[in-house]
Amino acid sequence: MSDPVLIWSYLAQEPLLWLTATLLAYLGGDAVSRGLGRASWANPVLIAVILLAVLLGVTGTDYATYFEGAQFVHFMLGPATVALALPLYDNLPRVRRAALPMLAGLLAGSGVAVVSALLIARGFGIEGSVLASLAPKSTTAPVAIGIAEQLGGQPTLTAALVLLTGIFGAIVVTPLLNALKIRDWRARGFAVGVAAHGIGTARAFQVNATAGAFSGIGMGLNAVLTAIIAPVALRLMGG
Repeated sequence: MSDPVLIWSYLAQEPLLWLTATLLAYLGGDAVSRGLGRASWANPVLIAVILLAVLLGVTGTDYATYFEGAQFVHFMLGPATVALALPLYDNLPRVRRAALPMLAGLLAGSGVAVVSALLIARGFGIEGSVLASLAPKSTTAPVAIGIAEQLGGQPTLTAALVLLTGIFGAIVVTPLLNALKIRDWRARGFAVGVAAHGIGTARAFQVNATAGAFSGIGMGLNAVLTAIIAPVALRLMGG
């Protein structure tokens, strides 16, 4: 019985193991999502997180060991965020025609996301670094982590909050917008991009190409605006 334990102890220290586990978990989550007809609640990221959490719990692996192996995925978030300039460029004529509604939606979405999170947290007596970690939760992970670090927050907590925000947004976006009878794919995509960043954008692309493109635009613009709004809002609330 000792041989398998020794083999696992050796393999668990190899970075490639956790990178492979991350990719396989996502592929598994995506397969389940496809099998369930891309239902909004069957989010592949959520399924992958659950699978990885079970694996880490069963094997007794700490997060630091896992992240050392899977950090290449984290690194790729940066280039992926920069690549969001492509849908903006491809849809520039359409963006120009809808510039004012998009600007209004961006200001409302970014402002509400930051201010509501801070107000609710203050209402529960949360302050200090935890409050600073909450402010950028609705923007994409690389930007949110950078903002949190500048504000004195906890980057790891911010990353977890960003993940939860994206998963929740991706799950509720389709039924919510259907209930609100919003049919314009540009509006639907832009809304989910502002509110649920990359995970929401992935969901938007699953539903409609135009929605996905405008979601990417909303995600990118929200990242810039949140970097401006979050420090100001936190300062005004005494964080």
